[in-house]
Amino acid sequence: MNIESFRAHCIAKRGVTEEFPFDKTTLVFKVMGKMFALTDVDLFEGINLKVDPEEGAAMRDTYDFVQEAYHMKNRHWVTVVVTPAVSEPLLKAWIDRSYELVVQGLTKSKKSALNSL
Repeated sequence: MNIESFRAHCIAKRGVTEEFPFDKTTLVFKVMGKMFALTDVDLFEGINLKVDPEEGAAMRDTYDFVQEAYHMKNRHWVTVVVTPAVSEPLLKAWIDRSYELVVQGLTKSKKSALNSL
């Protein structure tokens, strides 16, 4: 996966915005104002994704290219190192799961607003 296909996959989801809230290189994707994915646009070496704590632990145990997320709550976030070992369908599935987890945690009013988009 390259930065363009990563961005296209994320931004195509309902209610998603992209921004640079931390610095000029950290691209953050949010659904209804809540982060679900971020990466460095200059390097594109890794993607931080929200995870269920048990799923995240299993991912880290199973795949060498999944690590604890730097500067994030490690129980709820992982960094997927972008290497040829990561298939694009698998990475897209993990992005989708991250999005779904954030949507599940939205308030009723935000879920309602998302559904009306």
